[in-house]
Amino acid sequence: MATSSIVLLVLILLMIGALPAWPHSKNWGIYPSGGLGVALVVLIVLMLTGHV
Repeated sequence: MATSSIVLLVLILLMIGALPAWPHSKNWGIYPSGGLGVALVVLIVLMLTGHV
């Protein structure tokens, strides 16, 4: 359980860091945070079903 909690925390931090809030990243769109969001949803579903 500790490993999955660490992975969940890291994914949340990466998702916050990927938000396009700076001038040089305005053209990125939703790709970085969208991809990390999908990974976060998959990990949460796996944790809820007991596979991780």
